[in-house]
Amino acid sequence: MTPDVAHRDAFLAAIERHRKIVFKVVHTYCWTADDRDDLAQDILAQLWRAYPTYDATRPFSTWMYRVALNVAISWVRGHGARQQVTVPFDTDLHDVAGAPADPADDERQRVLTQVIQALDPLNRALLLLYLDDHSYRDIAAVLGISETNVATRISRLKQRIKQDIGHLA
Repeated sequence: MTPDVAHRDAFLAAIERHRKIVFKVVHTYCWTADDRDDLAQDILAQLWRAYPTYDATRPFSTWMYRVALNVAISWVRGHGARQQVTVPFDTDLHDVAGAPADPADDERQRVLTQVIQALDPLNRALLLLYLDDHSYRDIAAVLGISETNVATRISRLKQRIKQDIGHLA
C-alpha cells in the first residue's frame, strides 16, 4: 500500500469511527436538511485538508470536534442572516421510531429548540460538548479556553437556559 493510500485509509477509518460528531455539529448549527448537508460537506473537506496537521498523540475525536466546530461557527457567521429567517419543515426528529408523539413532549422540544437557536455559536458548541458528556478538560481543549472558563460558562449557561425556558413555556 502506498503512503497516500494508507493516509487516505487511516483518515476514512477515523472519520467513520467518529462520524456522529459531524452529525451532532450540523444538527446543532443548521435548521434545514440542505444547510446540514452543505455544512457537513464543508466540515469533511476541512477535516481532509487539516488531516496532515493532526497530532496522532492526541485524541482524534477532540481534534475532529475542534475542526468541525470552527467550520460550523464560521459557517454560521456567513449564513446567519439567512438562518434566522429560515423555518424548518423537517423538525419531526423526535418521531423516529414511529411512536405516537406526546403533545407535552412536542412543546418542550419546541421551547428547548428555541432556546438553543438563540444561543451564540460558542455557547452552542459548549452545550453540545457538555451534553455529549465531555469532561471540562476536553471541552477546554476543543474550544481553546481554560477549564475554569468552561466551568463558569456552563454554570452561566445552565442558569440562562432555566431562565429562558421559564419565559418561553
